[in-house]
Amino acid sequence: MGTRHRMCTTGGHTGRMVLLVTLSVVALFVTVANSAAVMSVDLGSEWMKVGVVSPGVPMEIALNKESKRKTPTTIAFRNGDRVFGEDAQTLGVRFPSNSFGYLVDLIGKTIDNPMVDLYRKRFPYYEIVEDPVRRTVVFRVGEERYTIEELIAQLLQVAKTYAEDSTGQPITECVLIVPGFYGQAERTALVSAARLANLKVLQLINDYTAVALNYGIFRRKEINETAQYFLFYDMGAYKTSAAVVSYQLAKDKATRETHPVVQVLGVGFDRTLGGLEMQVRLRDYLGQEFNKLGKTKTDVFTNPRAMAKLFKEAGRLKNVLSANTEHYAQIEGLLDEQDFRLLVSREQLEGLCKDLYDRVTAPLDKALAASGLALDVINQVVLFGGNTRVPKVQDILRSHIGQELAKNLNADEAACMGAVYRAADLATGFKVKKFITKDAVLFPIQVVFDREGESGATRQVRRTLFGSMNSYPQKKVITFNKHTDDFEFTVQYAELDSVLRGETGTLGSVDLARVKLSEVAKKLKTNVVENVESKGIKAHFMLDDSGIFSLANVELVLEKTVTREEDEDESTFQKIGNTISKLFSGDSTDKPAEKVTEGGAEKEEDETTDGKDAKDGKDSEEQDKRPAKDKEADASKDAKKEGSTGGESEKKTDEADADAKNATVKPKIVTLKETIPSKVELTYVVPLEGDLFDASAKRMAALDEVDNAKKRRETALNALESFVIDAQVKMDEEEYASCATEDEIASIRKRCGEISEWLYEDGSDADADTYEKKLEELRTVANEVYARHWEHQERPQALNALKQMINGSEGFLRNARNLTKDSNPEKDVFTAVEIETLEKAIRSTIEWRDTEVAEQEKLARNVAVRLTVKDITDRMGMLDREVKYLVNKLKLWRPKVKPTPPPKPEKTAKEGEKEETSGEEKSDEPVLEQTPEKDATESGGSEDGGATVEDIEPTATRKEHEGEEGGDHTEL
Repeated sequence: MGTRHRMCTTGGHTGRMVLLVTLSVVALFVTVANSAAVMSVDLGSEWMKVGVVSPGVPMEIALNKESKRKTPTTIAFRNGDRVFGEDAQTLGVRFPSNSFGYLVDLIGKTIDNPMVDLYRKRFPYYEIVEDPVRRTVVFRVGEERYTIEELIAQLLQVAKTYAEDSTGQPITECVLIVPGFYGQAERTALVSAARLANLKVLQLINDYTAVALNYGIFRRKEINETAQYFLFYDMGAYKTSAAVVSYQLAKDKATRETHPVVQVLGVGFDRTLGGLEMQVRLRDYLGQEFNKLGKTKTDVFTNPRAMAKLFKEAGRLKNVLSANTEHYAQIEGLLDEQDFRLLVSREQLEGLCKDLYDRVTAPLDKALAASGLALDVINQVVLFGGNTRVPKVQDILRSHIGQELAKNLNADEAACMGAVYRAADLATGFKVKKFITKDAVLFPIQVVFDREGESGATRQVRRTLFGSMNSYPQKKVITFNKHTDDFEFTVQYAELDSVLRGETGTLGSVDLARVKLSEVAKKLKTNVVENVESKGIKAHFMLDDSGIFSLANVELVLEKTVTREEDEDESTFQKIGNTISKLFSGDSTDKPAEKVTEGGAEKEEDETTDGKDAKDGKDSEEQDKRPAKDKEADASKDAKKEGSTGGESEKKTDEADADAKNATVKPKIVTLKETIPSKVELTYVVPLEGDLFDASAKRMAALDEVDNAKKRRETALNALESFVIDAQVKMDEEEYASCATEDEIASIRKRCGEISEWLYEDGSDADADTYEKKLEELRTVANEVYARHWEHQERPQALNALKQMINGSEGFLRNARNLTKDSNPEKDVFTAVEIETLEKAIRSTIEWRDTEVAEQEKLARNVAVRLTVKDITDRMGMLDREVKYLVNKLKLWRPKVKPTPPPKPEKTAKEGEKEETSGEEKSDEPVLEQTPEKDATESGGSEDGGATVEDIEPTATRKEHEGEEGGDHTEL
């Protein structure tokens, strides 16, 4: 409150106006910024990083509550409390089954997935059960159950909190980083988890794509029209991946602008090779060594708490051995109060992981093979991911590629920073330099349907929609031209063996969706009439920039033959309807979808989804869609040519004319489209939607309510303890004690003592309401003393501000006296009454100040204040209004403009002759061009007997009139 009064009083009216304008601008900026701040989340298996960007603030990593740049992706529950990050890890050592980590590879998985079995093997102390509806992973702790989506959503909520604390703005949009090998089930499940956290996912971006984007952003100047190839190698906690990408400048066909493009050309991965597997093996080795010591009869592997301690120590030891050749593992009270200490060398760790090191180069080789490039054309192999810091991994890679590795990326934050750049590009509140990303399909997707052959036998047909390493986002269209009745088809993964090499089960269900089409026969019967031919049923598919597959729409395509007469009879509404149908059909004019044809008997199954066949089909369809005017023009040219080559006889001329006439009425082809109803049934993991989503959201809300109540209680308790201690200290200081009576000091001390004693005895378990109530009671007793102290502390500054305002007002008054009619008739701005009113206001303010200050000085500091800061500011406001009134009047005042003398009459012919005879040159210019003001001035003639007329520039006069018309506007 004191600071606010100082800001308002110091500097007088001008300071306050500047302050108000500044606050208005800040408020406007905050309003804009609130709608623009976005974040990215790198939700790794072990660590979580959060990138943020907001208006006026560059891209940065949000800090957590410990002011660290990364947070363990661990969540723990205990006695109704919920903790995250390092607190959850600490609690997990004591209660392992209550702390959950390494969750990202469980999302979108059914209970029978091999990755779930591996998780159980690594962490045997978790009780994992099956969701009765969706068959997904559920953690059970006593009576409580936590689905995998709910746990991930809570981690995303924490990320959102860190981002909002960092930017000071609410955040609702994000870009999430995912492993490239995430399938449809994992991607849709992660989007559902984000919805639970009240976040809108702008895009799911693959980790290597985000890193490649970050790498290219800071090397934009090095990118040119020649493709440059890089290989990004990542070894994280859970998996290892490699990606070959190209950087190149490319021209956008639509905008004709040139932008840098990063395109993924090849990908290889090993989803079980990572730092976690090394840590688990080291944990098991330490457990075996402890059992060998025989310090206790209990097997360490049967004790969850001991295993959690070993796992934590193994993680620390692994990191230390990356920089040292040997180190001691030390755990106090590992089991049955027995300590454990063991010297472990880097060589021993490498021996434990020998078979893992043999797999290090496989993802790199797979990525090169998928890209079709040789290693010698790769500019650099760039490392990222925490476990690429392991010396053995670097040695293996270096010897394999025969060149030095690039380590010029922040291994932990590169992906997060690339993703937040993408988030700024996708959000509406930012304008960034365009950097186009083209990702690649890792798992091909195909359509499978049944078709009856010529012999009557039904056979299964497969058509690939999105092939391996095809770029996305993109659209595809498949045409069914042999079906005349309701039918269905299946969408599923294709060619998985070449990608997963025997690990197909880790992806889950091969089938993705079953699509049922209805009313096919009805639509055909209704629409295929005279002059109308069916061109098949087209299904439009979409693979968006998040890599999520969807069916856009299904439609029956018809071609109607329209003659000239029918075309003229077609109503305007029909034409409009056809136009709208084309605009909202699945085909896109700006980026046409690639077409896959079911094929006739002659094409069979060897027809491809892209390449020449698709292109030819596109060209033929575009040819059919030429405007009717163009076709008619061609026909007219043919007719004219035929007529001009005829003989001289009239018969041939008549025949030519007849042919030309027939040619002009050549029928045209109109494409019609009719929507076919379709029902899509997903055949992989059931998405979290409807009642299931509402139930999870309700459980999340209950947890949030408990957390909010806990935070409120902690805040109230801290506020009460702080106020008690602060009040006791202040009552011992002369500065505050002088503002209170002895009774008040005794009352405050007594009340503080009672509350302090209560806090350490009965009040330790009280609720937030009780703490807030007691704080209010204590404030009621102490605030009177605090208010007096504040008045005595702030009064000198307020009086100084009043003095400055009085001095300024007196100076203005002196100048204003010279702007009255008596003192300056030409500038009579103010009246005598106005001058007298201001003078009286200044005099009364001075008298009031002197009187009140004198009276206040007679009073003791511990009695009621007579001269308050508010009284002073009220007086300043009164004086300010008087001065401001006169200042505004001065701004709006304009000198009176005297009327312009009439122009001189035209000279007569005789006068003209006299001018000619006097030797002056003739002029073709009109005599009326002479300036009357100048003549009047030179002659000295005026209405008041020779007074000089003031010259007024036309521009200045115009501005003055404009000021008169818009005086209020000018003032504002």
